[in-house]
This record gives sequence, structure tokens and C-alpha cells, in this order.
Amino acid sequence: MKTEDILAMTPDQLAESLLNLKKEQFNLRFQAATGQVEKTHRAGEIRKDIARIKTVLRSRQATA
Repeated sequence: MKTEDILAMTPDQLAESLLNLKKEQFNLRFQAATGQVEKTHRAGEIRKDIARIKTVLRSRQATA
């Protein structure tokens, strides 16, 4: 997910996206534990996307 896309989202969309990413991260951890992960790089991408969304949410809360 690109930063421009994240900045264009509303706070509700960001919260929903954050929830979906956390679910995906949870599922990837289970797949990694059982050795079923096909795309190992996806875990890092998800972690970075979560951090980007949290940063945008916090900066918007600080300005409000």
C-alpha cells in the first residue's frame, strides 16, 4: 500500500484497513509456524503498512 493511498483514506477506512492487515498478519504467523507460507516477504510488507496507517492516524489525531 502506498503512502498516497493511505493519506487519501478517511479515518474509518484507515481503521478498517488496519483491522484487515492485522488479521492477515495473524494468519501469516500461523502459516509460518506450520511451514505453509508461500510469500515470505509479505509479512514485512504488512508490518510496514500497519506502521504507515498508525502514523497517519496519530498525526491526524494530533492536529485535531
